[in-house]
Amino acid sequence: MTKVVETPDAAVADLTSGSTLLVGGFGLCGIPEATILAIQSLGVDDLTVVSNNAGTTDHGLVHLLRSGQVRKMVSSYVGENDIFEQLMLSGQLEVELVPQGTLAERIRAGGAGIPAFYTATGVGTVVAEGKPHGTFDGRTYVQERAIVGEMAIVHAWKGDTEGNLVYRKTARNFNPIMATAGRITVAQVEELVEPGAIDPDHIHTPAIFVQRVVHVPHAAKYIERRAVTA
Repeated sequence: MTKVVETPDAAVADLTSGSTLLVGGFGLCGIPEATILAIQSLGVDDLTVVSNNAGTTDHGLVHLLRSGQVRKMVSSYVGENDIFEQLMLSGQLEVELVPQGTLAERIRAGGAGIPAFYTATGVGTVVAEGKPHGTFDGRTYVQERAIVGEMAIVHAWKGDTEGNLVYRKTARNFNPIMATAGRITVAQVEELVEPGAIDPDHIHTPAIFVQRVVHVPHAAKYIERRAVTA
């Protein structure tokens, strides 16, 4: 059965205000920008957005931040976005900073149905304040809760009409785990193919995790930091 939706707007039309939204990508690599713009047009607000980073001042999640649709950001790196900085320092945006490995594991745990886990990362710092602690083999660990969302949006290089996905290179950071942790996962794909066209050994996200696929053949690809030499 095909899971293809005609437009990004149609793919996210049932996202509601107050939802938790999981957003794939790493820096500007593999970000589902067409779907982010569709959510901006949808106009839902009071969103809790979980993403490794907050985009840059010009691209990515800045579109939702600038329009005031995000109530809280859960991220590990937020240093490239002036709009994010202004909103955080002015108190208009709630921010939960999470160590990157812990964030990845919280999302992976959510997708695997694991409600919580213990890690030594953050013990003795503000990251661990107010959280349960446990001692294992003489070492102290802090309990971290899993993350799931009402919707996850991801970007894949190739996908079939059933929802099997393949990512390229750095886009494999966070997109695969985000896809597992959304109650509804929307995948925008650059190349849409028929079932059987992808070698099963090459599939990164199996179709069981994906509910909607939208073809975005000309997805913009941005360079976060351009470095040149003389």
